[in-house]
Amino acid sequence: MAVQGQRRAYSDRRIQDRSYVYGNTARQLDVRRAIREPEHRENHAVRRNREKAAHMNPGYVLFLATALIAAGVILIGYIRLQSELTNSIKHISVLESQLNDLRLSNDEEYSRIESSVNLDEIKRIAIEELGMTYPSEGQIVTYSAEGSDYVRQIADIPEK
Repeated sequence: MAVQGQRRAYSDRRIQDRSYVYGNTARQLDVRRAIREPEHRENHAVRRNREKAAHMNPGYVLFLATALIAAGVILIGYIRLQSELTNSIKHISVLESQLNDLRLSNDEEYSRIESSVNLDEIKRIAIEELGMTYPSEGQIVTYSAEGSDYVRQIADIPEK
């Protein structure tokens, strides 16, 4: 008979769940059933793990503090290196700017000196005042430079 009563309560509940509610009111919840049924109980092991997680032992705190300090030191070192790199780049750009200014002034000075030199005047002074003449055929000696940009004089140049 008890089994029959359970079936009847079950079938009544199914009918109640399927019933359509007319109007704008919501169904009332069966509060008595919710109070009678116990809530989901936690497993003992789960509760123990949560309690362990809530309490931090000194070794774990020491480990976390050491990790935090190590991370801080590494980050400070990284920021310092980034700062040094930025300063080096700024210094290099200042030096490059100075180099460009010096090259420009050097080129201007070279152009000024070249324009101030009159080769015809130098030739006139050399021939008339200093008595220089062009070399004759026998006075020109040719040296071969094998793979070098310059010639080293090892002995005196022979005179003819």
